Amino acid sequence: MAGNDWINSYLEAILDVGTPLDDKKSSLLLRERGRFSPTRYFVEEVITGFDETDLYRSWIKASSTRSPQERNTRLENMCWRIWNLARKKKQIEGEEAQRSAKRRLERERGRRDATADMSEDLSEGEKGDTISDISSHGDGLRSRMPRISSVDVLETWFSQHKERKLYIVLISIHGLIRGENMELGRDSDTGGQVKYVVELATALGTMPGVYRVDLLTRQISSSEVDWSYGEPTEMLTLGRPETSMQEIGESGGAYIVRIPFGPRDKYISKELLWPYIQEFVDGALTHITNMSKVLGEQIGGGQPVWPVAIHGHYADAGDSAALLSGALNVPMLFTGHSLGRDKLEQLVKQGRQSREEINATYKITRRIEAEELCLDASEIVITSTRQEIAEQWGLYDGFDVILERTLRVRMKRIVSCYGRYMPRMVVIPPGMEFNNIVEHDGDIEGEPEGNEEASATPDPPIWFEIMRFFTNPRKPMILALARPDPKKNITTLVKAFGECRPLRELANLTLIMGNRENIDEMSSANAAYLTTILKLIDKYDLYGQVAYPKHHKQSDVPEIYRLAAKTKGVFINPAFIEPFGLTLIEASANGLPIVATKNGGPVDIHRVLDNGLLVDPHEQKGIADALLKLVADKQLWMKCRQNGLKNIHLFSWPEHCKTYLARIASCKPRQPQWQSRDDNSETTESGSPGDSLRDIQDISLNLKLSLDGEKGEESGNVDGGLDSAETMKDTTDKLTNTVLAVSKEMLRSPKSIEKADQNSISTKFPALRRRRRILVIALDCFDSLEGSSTLLKVIREIFEAARLNHGLASIGFILSTALTMFETYRLLQSGGLSATDFDAFICNSGSELYYSSLNTDEVGSPEFPFLFDLDYSSHIDYRWGGEGLRKTLVRWATSIVDKDDNEAQMVIEDEQHSSTHCFAFQVKKPSMVPSIKDLRKLLRIRGLRCHVLYSHGGSMLHVLPVLASRSQALRYLYLRWGMELSNMVVIVGETGNTDYNGLLGGVPKTLILKGVGCSVPSHLGNRGYTSTDVVSLEHSENVTIDEGHGSKEIRSALVTLGVLKG
Repeated sequence: MAGNDWINSYLEAILDVGTPLDDKKSSLLLRERGRFSPTRYFVEEVITGFDETDLYRSWIKASSTRSPQERNTRLENMCWRIWNLARKKKQIEGEEAQRSAKRRLERERGRRDATADMSEDLSEGEKGDTISDISSHGDGLRSRMPRISSVDVLETWFSQHKERKLYIVLISIHGLIRGENMELGRDSDTGGQVKYVVELATALGTMPGVYRVDLLTRQISSSEVDWSYGEPTEMLTLGRPETSMQEIGESGGAYIVRIPFGPRDKYISKELLWPYIQEFVDGALTHITNMSKVLGEQIGGGQPVWPVAIHGHYADAGDSAALLSGALNVPMLFTGHSLGRDKLEQLVKQGRQSREEINATYKITRRIEAEELCLDASEIVITSTRQEIAEQWGLYDGFDVILERTLRVRMKRIVSCYGRYMPRMVVIPPGMEFNNIVEHDGDIEGEPEGNEEASATPDPPIWFEIMRFFTNPRKPMILALARPDPKKNITTLVKAFGECRPLRELANLTLIMGNRENIDEMSSANAAYLTTILKLIDKYDLYGQVAYPKHHKQSDVPEIYRLAAKTKGVFINPAFIEPFGLTLIEASANGLPIVATKNGGPVDIHRVLDNGLLVDPHEQKGIADALLKLVADKQLWMKCRQNGLKNIHLFSWPEHCKTYLARIASCKPRQPQWQSRDDNSETTESGSPGDSLRDIQDISLNLKLSLDGEKGEESGNVDGGLDSAETMKDTTDKLTNTVLAVSKEMLRSPKSIEKADQNSISTKFPALRRRRRILVIALDCFDSLEGSSTLLKVIREIFEAARLNHGLASIGFILSTALTMFETYRLLQSGGLSATDFDAFICNSGSELYYSSLNTDEVGSPEFPFLFDLDYSSHIDYRWGGEGLRKTLVRWATSIVDKDDNEAQMVIEDEQHSSTHCFAFQVKKPSMVPSIKDLRKLLRIRGLRCHVLYSHGGSMLHVLPVLASRSQALRYLYLRWGMELSNMVVIVGETGNTDYNGLLGGVPKTLILKGVGCSVPSHLGNRGYTSTDVVSLEHSENVTIDEGHGSKEIRSALVTLGVLKG
């Protein structure tokens, strides 16, 4: 019962604190909100330190000694509550174990299915190398990573790449980012990632072959932060120091570019940025487009210079990079920094919060889906360590180590992967700048007696700030540098130091835990943890032996490392899990031996540097023993120091950038399709005539299939007056002729194409170029004849409202639907509307794009006056699974049956409404099919990348390329024809298809018509997070019209939005 004495003591302490336990709003669960409460500390100690049986015994004891006294009654009640809390923690752990087991079975089943589809067996010798061919360590790594400090290596690299002029875009949107005086540690969003992206941009800007680097982040004009975060542009570097200004160019170098999005006058945390992602994407797209044109004038011979890659950092920037990559058709890279699934697992294991509470606090489900999208869209995923690949990315639906290796080997053998893709995982350790590191004589041998006063250089001020804490500042310093966060495990370090008397007698302990003014003003979690550390210092009476300064500048950090090295100290990183451990690199570069956690990146760092010891972060005695061993054994200390300094340049920024650029060069070049077709400098594989002809034949076949299928339509569809077989055959033949006419143009020589683009293509759609305002009608109300009538009625009202405007010619119209082009045409005909009233049609949920035209020579038939955009078709083809995806979907569809209806199939392939980039399925009973979240998961596990959505009130399933959507089609039109996104108004109903939320955000204005639209059953659109995590209408320009609206109300709304004049 000794354990129960401790429990009873903690419970008595809780009562002494006097926390109002009866407050219904309070909770014994530890949360990251509110101010620090000692009650939480004691409850945490009880729950994590004692068995459920002991808690139950304490409750029995309290209840048996009941008395009229209020204190005993409260004690009994509190025992019961804490006991139940412990039981809840155990229940959560059990549920999580079941989830993990289910996940393993799903992954194994998906892997088996994928392997079964890929029929060719691989021999033992063909199974490929390790996960990443640059992720080995030890001698192998050193042999492949020569010291980049070598002048010969740098000069060779420069001579090979100096003629290249690359444009690279990096994205990191949360936290406070600037080039000088970074406020690292100010909050949880402004940490190592900020330092990493700024230094990466700066280093890339100095590399040969790189002309410009843009680091895109959020512009913050708020009184809460410094004015510098509101500056639109900040220069980081002008390029290589030895490069002349003429070679650099007017726009060369590295820059921080701040894009305004979200609340303009408020600094908000990364968890609150999710609803504004699309607004950032539109702003970034405008910047990149304008910059590409500027660079084209300077270095591109008049042709736009598009980014060679877009690199997203963290989930929010990765989500943005995926959309930008899809809009621009350029390669995407991604670095996670920390991953949502790994964080979720750690939080669930702690048992302090349920999954629902975790999601509410961290928006973790939204973050995980963004990371899954990054796996779908990325060419390369850059990691710091091998552990991150196997143990963290391995948790995701979209990545499987075994399947990735299989696919990679098949690609090397030029064997079909049946539409399956995996991103390339590449280990590139973060770099560091070593130019400012200077080795002082006193660092190793110590300064001679009496030489201090004669020193010409005064000690840095930060030294005094640290040494004033110590009784004996000359003792070796054990240095830890981390923010006060439980996962950094500083409490275990303090306990290890406090309970090891030889270590206390031999060394001092310095804790650099960010910057603070007042503990009460810190975030609740950081304040609580810091208070716990201070209590431990008091408990072990470590005054005079532990330093914990309140302030330090980023420029002080190298001096802190140097002070520790001067005292022959040791640097320690005791975190429970460390994704990489950049501080270990920094410490090693300053001559400090290291003690580090054995979980995560430090393992790889230790293999390369061999300059310290690895420890189990949970073993307090092991930490103390490792520190004592390094401090006490001077020979071992000197050996570790020399090893670290000898190999540290393997982690330099030039080395990092060299590998980084080599990886970018390995990606297949991609750029906007019309730019690729116009580019005469090189003939890429994707631009060859053979590929173009193959695409045209595929499109022709699918167009024929779609039109022929209309013959078998059910009577419930809209009757457009083209029912006769003769008319259908005529239209089909003429549409085929249209496609073949376009094919002839694409098969011309490059000069002919260029001439056609100038004299023909640019004049085919003059209306789109001269439209000053664009109205996009994206109403989803065609689930029935009644819904179609509503759509036609609203279109007429919109036209009538626009015709009242004197400048009608300056207003263009785009119809965006889930219908096929043929269905759309029949719908317009049935309502007496002309197709030429619209400038463009986004069909099949964003998988096809058409233009109306009166020129019969262009379209081939006056009865079907549309031009199909082949460029857009090629634009969205990235990672499209094609026939392999279709077969998997058909097999899945046959498994959805109604057991109560003679095993009737509930999902049926709809070949009539399918096309090259849209597989359509009829859903007979929506209640029996999975949500888009579950269906995407099923496909991702099998290596298939796509965008799934339900339309027609849930009665139709569309499967599109991963980056194809109606909102992405609008971005394509902006890029292709120069239509300003800010001059667009997207008109939507109150509800719509499962892609409805994607139409609301971003720069375009929104007009919402209440009472219009057919909703999809809520369970089908379930993504695991709410619509408020996707889009925010609070700060965007939007107007809502109540039910019963007409043309006058629509006109009034358009006047309010600035489209029409009052």
